[in-house]
Amino acid sequence: QVQLVESGGGLVQAGGSLRLSCAGSGRTFSSSAMGWFRQGPGKDREFVAAISTGGGNTYYTDSVKGRFIISRDNIKNTLYLQMNSLTPEDTAVYYCAARTSYYFSTTYSRSDEYHYWGQGTQVTVSS
Repeated sequence: QVQLVESGGGLVQAGGSLRLSCAGSGRTFSSSAMGWFRQGPGKDREFVAAISTGGGNTYYTDSVKGRFIISRDNIKNTLYLQMNSLTPEDTAVYYCAARTSYYFSTTYSRSDEYHYWGQGTQVTVSS
């Protein structure tokens, strides 16, 4: 099992930056593929970014490419999401999630493939 706790959310002006962290506990963090999802007001949860177990492969939804960077530190059992050039459309609760690596390269954006979730952290971008 993997327990996940997000932090780093907050209020930021448009054009600003935030770095989210997701602290993982449990023996399987380093063997878990990881993802970030978000749910904006009145919207469904959507995929944001994902990273393979070793960090060598990363994936992003089109709207954040070139602005967000996902990374992980398997020594510290921590997942990160560096968010730059934020816009009000990025306002959402951000969740980190963990899953197995089976078929990860083809299913990384599917929330139903992730078995462990954090509680979420609020990101609010003001215009």
